[in-house]
Amino acid sequence: MKITRIGLDLAKNVFEVHGVDKRDQAVLRKRLTRAKLRSFFAQLPPCLVAMEACGSAHFWARELRALGHEVRLIDARFVIPYRKGGKNDGNDAEAICEAAGRPSMRFVPVKSCEQQAVLTMHRARSLLVGERTALCNHVRGLLAEFGIVAAQGRATLRRELPSVLEDAENALPDLAREVFAELYERLADLDQRVAEYDRRVAALAKSTPVAQRLMLVPGIGPLTATAILATVGHGRDFHNGRQFAAWLGLTPRQHSSAGKTRLGRITKRGDRYLRTLLVHGARSALIRSRSCEHGHLRWANAVRERRGFNKAVVALAAKHARIVWAMLARDEDFRALPLHSTAG
Repeated sequence: MKITRIGLDLAKNVFEVHGVDKRDQAVLRKRLTRAKLRSFFAQLPPCLVAMEACGSAHFWARELRALGHEVRLIDARFVIPYRKGGKNDGNDAEAICEAAGRPSMRFVPVKSCEQQAVLTMHRARSLLVGERTALCNHVRGLLAEFGIVAAQGRATLRRELPSVLEDAENALPDLAREVFAELYERLADLDQRVAEYDRRVAALAKSTPVAQRLMLVPGIGPLTATAILATVGHGRDFHNGRQFAAWLGLTPRQHSSAGKTRLGRITKRGDRYLRTLLVHGARSALIRSRSCEHGHLRWANAVRERRGFNKAVVALAAKHARIVWAMLARDEDFRALPLHSTAG
């Protein structure tokens, strides 16, 4: 029995294994506990092991690679069409095994421990930013209950809240003043903690030459540069820049038939965090682009004139994704196009 490909359905404690031979005939169906998984694969001859890109997938990918196996991670959405029957662990493992054998299947790059450590820092920062935004909205809503309307914006709220607490004529009860004072301290603490993460990210980017090169692209700062490197590494897992942009969900959804091309909104697939950073960076670059000498920003301004600001922002984010892929995969520096040039 020569196993050539295995589909592994991951879980916390119980794992389902489905293996096939070179003729794609099922030769292995097995359920393993977490404690026995590593020893089981250590006894197997090297083969292709496929898993869905889910929680703990990158950890197990590194573990199985260390045992000599070839490991591929698949987006869970690409596995669904290959599932036969109802959804259960056994059918999922079989579907993963089947999907991994398709020649046109696209796979998710396996992240190293260092990459996941950087992404852990990014995720922790995002958690604090989300908590800070929720706190600001909560405070603004509570103030409205006392007839005090605070202007939108975190900086404005932080600036106006002390004045509200010190105003003795706004009829704010003493108990409410105490609560708002505590919430203000919590907001200040969150600002301080987010700023500390920003300093860590900036220091990491400064110490990483590739990140320094990426930051030469307008709209890409330390946060985006380090997130890109931690997510895709050298970028060579993608065949070209368009595939990278499509993986990020920055390409239009297509519904074409009978030779007629119909393009819709962007797909919004892939890494939402990275896509958000690129879009925000593109928005910032486009706002400042009037005085910029980069040719691709002139192209983006032409798109803005034809299609509007928001569509130009997304188009510029997709352009930046392609530029980033070329810089990573080809180990090139950013080359700004002259002002008279237009980027295709």
